[in-house]
Amino acid sequence: MNQAVQTASAELGNSIRTGSGKSFDRRARLRWANSAFRIACIAAAAFVCLVLFGILFLMFRTGVLTFQEVSFAEFFFSADWDPENGRYGALLFIFGTVALTALTLLISVPFSVLIAVFLAEVTPKWLRNLLRPVLDLLVGIPSVVYGYLGLTVLIPWLRDMTGKDLADGLLAAAIVLTIMVLPTISRVSDDAISAVPKKYRDASYALGSNRFQTIFRVVLPASSRGIVYAVILGMARAIGETMAVVMVIGNTAQIADSLFTPTAVLTSNIVMQISSVEFESTWNYALYMMGFLLLVISLIMIVAVRFLQKRGVRES
Repeated sequence: MNQAVQTASAELGNSIRTGSGKSFDRRARLRWANSAFRIACIAAAAFVCLVLFGILFLMFRTGVLTFQEVSFAEFFFSADWDPENGRYGALLFIFGTVALTALTLLISVPFSVLIAVFLAEVTPKWLRNLLRPVLDLLVGIPSVVYGYLGLTVLIPWLRDMTGKDLADGLLAAAIVLTIMVLPTISRVSDDAISAVPKKYRDASYALGSNRFQTIFRVVLPASSRGIVYAVILGMARAIGETMAVVMVIGNTAQIADSLFTPTAVLTSNIVMQISSVEFESTWNYALYMMGFLLLVISLIMIVAVRFLQKRGVRES
């Protein structure tokens, strides 16, 4: 019997060495499948990068043609936008974008953080499990629905409250954008606050702190990086939003001197004018340059998010 076992072992070893055994074939197939999957993943990542850089290159190559007939100073530092008469000052749209983003940030961040604190630290578990899916569903509502509600409900309400004939402007747009980005900022901030170790809270209570002091002096500072990450994600969506803003901001090429003055931003100006201009025209090139500016701003925010993530991993 021992001789039979030795003979079988010798045959198995010989089949593995010579490549004729099923076990060897299975391992070879697995190695081939792993290599093929790795190559497919690299190819997919390379394709995504190629598409991204292709879009950036197209937008920049077309947008930079603006400066054949328009000076750099006029485009970026003039607020006189009258393409039909050869004036392409985009400052008012850049200012409107920055002002709208800042106002949305000012309104949305306090409410979002308070909602996140309420979900993570105050609500009982059954209510928390009920409210979190509701916030997730709000993220998926199309922006045109928010814009339509803003146009038909918010603006008439603002007119009644302020007594103005027109309530279109930065405030209406900022309120609509706040409602849109609030679920995103709240949910990501909620996850960041929930990830704070329980021992931090226990140590704070052991030192005599109450719940309010523990939340605002221990929990929020410990989760500040995640909250900043949430704010950047929310603002990236707000900057690139088009339909909701178009419906409530007024779409007038002027710098807003109040919260109720109709104005325009980069996205609203592009979507309102891009379909009515010739491709090979300075007007069209200027709109492409505005789109390129939006892409650059979005990329800067994405890089900021990645930088914060790497710092968090490195410090942990």
